[in-house]
Amino acid sequence: MNFEGQHILSVNQFDRESIQAIFDVADKMTPYALRQKRTKVLDGAILGNLFFEASTRTRVSFGTAFNLLGGEVRETTGMSSSALAKGESLFDTARVLSGYSDIITMRHPQSGSVAEFAEGSRVPVINGGDGANEHPTQALLDLYTISKEQQYHGGQIDGIHIAMIGDLKYGRTVHSLSKLLSLFNNVRFTLISPKELAMPDSILEVLHKNGHTVKVTEQLEGSVDADICYQTRIQEERFESQEEANKYRGKFRLNQSIYTKHFQSKTVIMHPLPRDSRADANELDNDLNLHPNLAIFRQTDNGVLVRMALFALTLGVEKLVSKYDCDVNWYSSKR
Repeated sequence: MNFEGQHILSVNQFDRESIQAIFDVADKMTPYALRQKRTKVLDGAILGNLFFEASTRTRVSFGTAFNLLGGEVRETTGMSSSALAKGESLFDTARVLSGYSDIITMRHPQSGSVAEFAEGSRVPVINGGDGANEHPTQALLDLYTISKEQQYHGGQIDGIHIAMIGDLKYGRTVHSLSKLLSLFNNVRFTLISPKELAMPDSILEVLHKNGHTVKVTEQLEGSVDADICYQTRIQEERFESQEEANKYRGKFRLNQSIYTKHFQSKTVIMHPLPRDSRADANELDNDLNLHPNLAIFRQTDNGVLVRMALFALTLGVEKLVSKYDCDVNWYSSKR
């Protein structure tokens, strides 16, 4: 894949070679993310960070990634604070805001909206999540995390067993991650959810087509010899009513006792966040907070690296980052 000048809209754009290219660049971003070095490779560049749906990690990490490469960030948050609330089309919004930016990241509640926006944009657009459809950068950072965790345990992505638990119908993160994992060899999927929130048939077809083993179940039973346990929250914002969402809240919980009963001692625990910590949900219990296999905060750290890599590749500066190194003026002993 030739990244320079391209929109990043879907995981369907990637093959294993392009994924490895992203990961190789992400690895090189580590000293900048840790503030051990600075780079001004994007000095003067502007990111338009457009988030028309609630977000914390994705929005802030995109901005942080761009800042760490030396660029500046301009943000719009919430539908009501934009001209979209006045009836402006996505095309017109894209045409205008791309004149103010060198690259745009966007989240929107409607499926396909970011691709529609990209048609009007004069600069590259990166999908930060479009409704229940896709979240390609989350999938990439999840896959990068899986790769790192597997390396730590002496393994690789090929041949892994991943258990996905919770809302698999509306959870766009598991849709995108499943598609990326389908590019690898001999992956085993155990999909655990209420039948009403099961993984969509379109995703199952991709997995079966690529020769992977898939087990669909409504219960977490017995010993699950998974390398990765990927827990999700109930995507209440996708349901027609709060009452309907409440039927499933707290149905699948993971705590230390359940983890010990059903998973291996080395099973890595992942979650795309936010985790719902309300008492009636609590799908990922606080008693796991200090567990060494809890990778959720390593995921968020890895998100900055992957998004830095995507900015560098899309803007064609991935080979120039070190050329624009400069001294670090600020130091924190916490790092």
